[in-house]
Amino acid sequence: MATCLLLALLLFFSFCEAKDIVVGGKIDAWKVPSSESDSLNHWAERSRFRIGDSLVWKCDAQRDSVLQVTKEAYASCNTSNPVAEYKDGNTKVELDRSGPFYFISGVKGNCEKGEKLVVVVLSSRHRLISPAPSPAEFESPAVAPTSGASSLKGGLLVVLAVLAWGLF
Repeated sequence: MATCLLLALLLFFSFCEAKDIVVGGKIDAWKVPSSESDSLNHWAERSRFRIGDSLVWKCDAQRDSVLQVTKEAYASCNTSNPVAEYKDGNTKVELDRSGPFYFISGVKGNCEKGEKLVVVVLSSRHRLISPAPSPAEFESPAVAPTSGASSLKGGLLVVLAVLAWGLF
């Protein structure tokens, strides 16, 4: 019984712990991508973001900046009226709500060349049972899912139910 309780607590805290996440997974990732497959959105699609996590950009403040923008400004690469502007080269943005966050480069022309990022933050009720939506879902028409996420959901729910049953 004590082992089940300890395991349940470890699972709970591993899902709830907020993290600082370096954009692109490396220090020099905030730049014009060399190819479409090198896009930061591909990295974001493979990552999970939760409320309370923070994105961290490390870049040369003399050469680039980060703008948080609206969906419309993201789509048109409009740098004129950002939600927030970060110019210090060591930017940290807390993801304080669920849904999409849009970022583009503050350097004229870089966004059009692909230096932009959409991060989708999961709501707390979907953390354990739903696959993360892709940034593409917020940019293009909906498509049918192709993964076996429903079987993953079912298996995870069974494990959580067994753990909960062991606690009582």
